Amino acid sequence: MALFRGASEAVGRFRMKLNISFPATGCQKLIEVDDERKLRTFYEKRMATEVAADALGEEWKGYVVRISGGNDKQGFPMKQGVLTHGRVRLLLSKGHSCYRPRRTGERKRKSVRGCIVDANLSVLNLVIVKKGEKDIPGLTDTTVPRRLGPKRASRIRKLFNLSKEDDVRQYVVRKPLNKDGKKPRTKAPKIQRLVTPRVLQHKRRRIALKKQRTKKNKDEAAEYAKLLAKRMKEAKEKRQEQIAKRRRLSSLRASTSKTESSQK
Repeated sequence: MALFRGASEAVGRFRMKLNISFPATGCQKLIEVDDERKLRTFYEKRMATEVAADALGEEWKGYVVRISGGNDKQGFPMKQGVLTHGRVRLLLSKGHSCYRPRRTGERKRKSVRGCIVDANLSVLNLVIVKKGEKDIPGLTDTTVPRRLGPKRASRIRKLFNLSKEDDVRQYVVRKPLNKDGKKPRTKAPKIQRLVTPRVLQHKRRRIALKKQRTKKNKDEAAEYAKLLAKRMKEAKEKRQEQIAKRRRLSSLRASTSKTESSQK
């Protein structure tokens, strides 16, 4: 009896939060699940796996969600690619998930959780991939407008389906700035990667400077090669003169020694 009581208490104490987001509306909702049976469909599944959410309740019928991450009860995050249930200590550097370097080139050994879902998680992050039959209040029935529009020129073109001939500057999403007692005004972001006559002029100038540098380096290399050939020729002539001089001296010594020996 005590064993059954302990098991029932453990089931009663079970609690996991589901952080569910719907990118189409920009909404996010945190729901708390007390019944472990509803979550068994997510167990032993890895991150980025798509799972049918019918087990969560009648209103979730037809929904498909993707597991995007989670945290365990001590707050350690799940990391993609770590194929285990438990925690591991990994040496992380810039570019890795679950770590933000404080200094340039810094590496640190951090505790992270594996990418396989089990019952020891406190929060599980889910993203709705496919919408079901019914709307979920606060998640699929309302739309949160995006606070900022795109800033890059190519993304503005993609948003408004513009061609390369259209002027992107007319389609920038402006941000309203309304302050009490002041005239309402709007603020537009600076468009990045916008091709203007000034940009093309800078590009032409860069290419011209590069050609000038190439020509200058080529001329200097040719001049240096010419000077080097001249110096090598002078050194060769000097060496030949020294050799000829040594030969003359040696032949002179040989002739003087021969005459001295003949006189004796």
